[in-house]
Amino acid sequence: MAGESPPLNDPTLAGPVIGELSPKTIKMAPKLAYRNLFHDRLSLVVTLVGIVFSLILVAVQCGLYIGSEQKIATVIDKTPADLWVVPFGTKSFDDPSLLTGREKYNVLSTPGVQDVQEMVVSFASWRKPSGGKKAFILVGLDTQRGVEPWNIVEGSPAELRAPNALAVDKSYLKDLGIDGIGAHAEVNQQRVQITALTGGIRSFTTLPYGFTSIANARKLIGAAPEQATYQLVKLAPGADIEEVRAALQKRMPDNEILTHTEFRDRSLNYWMFNTAAGAALIAGAALGVIVGVVIVAQTLYSSTKDHLNEFATLRALGASASYIHAVILIQAVLSAVIGYIVGFTLTMLLINATKNSTLNIVMTPKLAFALFLLTLGMCIFAAISAIFKVTRIDPAGVFSR
Repeated sequence: MAGESPPLNDPTLAGPVIGELSPKTIKMAPKLAYRNLFHDRLSLVVTLVGIVFSLILVAVQCGLYIGSEQKIATVIDKTPADLWVVPFGTKSFDDPSLLTGREKYNVLSTPGVQDVQEMVVSFASWRKPSGGKKAFILVGLDTQRGVEPWNIVEGSPAELRAPNALAVDKSYLKDLGIDGIGAHAEVNQQRVQITALTGGIRSFTTLPYGFTSIANARKLIGAAPEQATYQLVKLAPGADIEEVRAALQKRMPDNEILTHTEFRDRSLNYWMFNTAAGAALIAGAALGVIVGVVIVAQTLYSSTKDHLNEFATLRALGASASYIHAVILIQAVLSAVIGYIVGFTLTMLLINATKNSTLNIVMTPKLAFALFLLTLGMCIFAAISAIFKVTRIDPAGVFSR
C-alpha cells in the first residue's frame, strides 16, 4: 500500500547484517534499496522531477554551447582548405574585409600550391518585400568551379550561377520577410531572387547567411572583379604545409596565412572568450551544472532524511553502517538511471521540436555520455551527503518514537 514502509522484519531483507558486509548482505541491499525507493511513490516522483529538471537544464545549456561552436565554425568546417589567406588583423570568419586583389597570383606562383579558391564574405543590407531592412552575411562562392552551399533542401545548386540568384536558410524566411523559392528582395539596393533554400545553416550572430556566386557577391558589395575576402589554398600532394606557409607569408607580409585549425580556433576564441555573447553562454552552461548539482543534492538528501526512522530501525536491529551506506548508494544509482532515461528522452524531444528554428541545441554522443556521468555523480554526491546524516543516527532513538 502506498505510504507504507517496507517490512523491515522481513528476513529476506535483514539477513546477516551484523558486522561487515557478507555476500548475502550485499545481495539483499539492492532489494531493500528498491523497496525503500518505490514504496513512497510521491517521494520518488519529487526526487525524479528534481533530477529530470536538472538534467534538462544542463543538457540545454551545454547543447547551446556546442551548437554555438558549430555555428561559429560552420562555413570554415565545410570549406576545404589547407591554408587561409586572410586580411591582417581578421578576428574571425564573421569579421570580413577585402584583400587587395593581387593575392591569388602570388599564391598560385608559390611552390607547393596546387590550387586556390576565392571567397567573398561581407555584411549586406536586406530590404524586405513588404518594407523594412535587416542585416545579413553575404557569402560569395566560386560556383563556376562547383563550390556551392551544402545541405540545399529546395532548389538546384546550379541555379545559383544565374545573375542575382541567392540561397538562404529556411529557418530565416520569416526574418527576411519572404516565403520561399521565387521570392524577390533587394540587397544593397540591387534586386535579387531566391533560387535555393538550405537547411540548418545558421550563424552565431543570428544574422542570416546568404549564398551566391562570387561574381554576384562582388557586384552586390561593389568590389573589384579581382577582389576577395579570403583565399583558400590547397597544397600539392607531399608539400610541407609550414614551408608553403612561410613562402606565402614572405610574399604577402601584409596578410596572415593561417591553417584551417588556426582560423577555426581564432574564430571560436574570439566569439566565445572576447565577446559578451560567448561569456553568457559559458556562464549559462556553468550555472546550469551548479544549479543541477544543488537541486539533485537537496532533493535526494531530503528524500533520505524522510527515511531516517527506517534506517534507525535497521541500525537497532543490528545492521552495520556499511550496509546502510550500500542501501543509500544503490538508491542514488537507481534514481540516477531512471532520472537520466526520462530526462534524456524529454531533452531529445525538445531538441527535435526546435531543430527547424534558429535555436541550435546540439546533442552529441560525448555529451550524452557526459550527462549520464554527471547525473550519476550528482546523485552519488547527494547520497554521500545523506550518509553523513545517517551515520549520526542514534539507534536507540527508534524506541522513543
